[in-house]
Amino acid sequence: MSATMKLAVGSLIIGGVVLALKALAWWLTGSVALLSDALESTVNVATAIAALVAIQVAARPADATHPFGHHKAEFFSAVLEGVMIIIAALLILKEAYHGFTAPRDITAPLEGLLLNGAATILNGVWAWLLVTKGRALRSPALVADGRHLFTDVLTSAGVAMGIVLAIVTGWWILDPIMATLVALHILWSGGHLIAQSLSGLMDEALPEGELAKIRSVISEHGGGAVEAHDLRTRHAGRATFIEFHLVVPGEMSVFDAHEICDRLEAALKQAIDEAEVTIHVEPEHKCKHSGIVVLD
Repeated sequence: MSATMKLAVGSLIIGGVVLALKALAWWLTGSVALLSDALESTVNVATAIAALVAIQVAARPADATHPFGHHKAEFFSAVLEGVMIIIAALLILKEAYHGFTAPRDITAPLEGLLLNGAATILNGVWAWLLVTKGRALRSPALVADGRHLFTDVLTSAGVAMGIVLAIVTGWWILDPIMATLVALHILWSGGHLIAQSLSGLMDEALPEGELAKIRSVISEHGGGAVEAHDLRTRHAGRATFIEFHLVVPGEMSVFDAHEICDRLEAALKQAIDEAEVTIHVEPEHKCKHSGIVVLD
């Protein structure tokens, strides 16, 4: 089992434990805010399942019907997670409305807060691990899952603060107010996650820092060529696709031009993890004098 798969399975297990703790906290207290926190955790479990399936699909090698691989499956998982976050927020708003119309006391608040606190700490540690490892493994699904868990940690802390204030002041209306704030925060988080994932599905170019790195590698390792232009890049899951035109002297043999391409491809794959490089060779009269200057 790959490291990515192990983390995806771990997310499913952790999500189940956290959901059980939060559900028990809500059952003991009857708090609408704690119910909202538990509802968000049901999304965590569902999205962990979606991420696990997406990672399995993304790991499949390229085939006749998918010659560029299945990497984008992870972006679909991240979009689905964003949609489910928004649905959870709407469910929380519904429960908060009932809390406003019929506010009630919170029972066993200490026990509920302790259970919710344990779940929050577990979520925080796992979220940090997912984002850190997800970036290292270039897995959008794991990073999206980790970022969602971080929002869960923040909302759980807010819920706990609201319950403490309600207990101290006796203003039980603070319970549904906090649930409403949690729902609004989750709505923003879900929308932001969908926007980020759609940029990957729309083949957005790499950030400028990575583009500068690619240009530098081409310039340093393209000796014998004249210039490179029409550089195009995109991310698809763990894979980074790099395409460009390489201009060589008109009298250069096919063998020598191919040697330069092999050298460039090897250098780019060493500099950029999981790089898929496509180079189109052109004769010297195709120079645009506006691309990447190759250093001798």
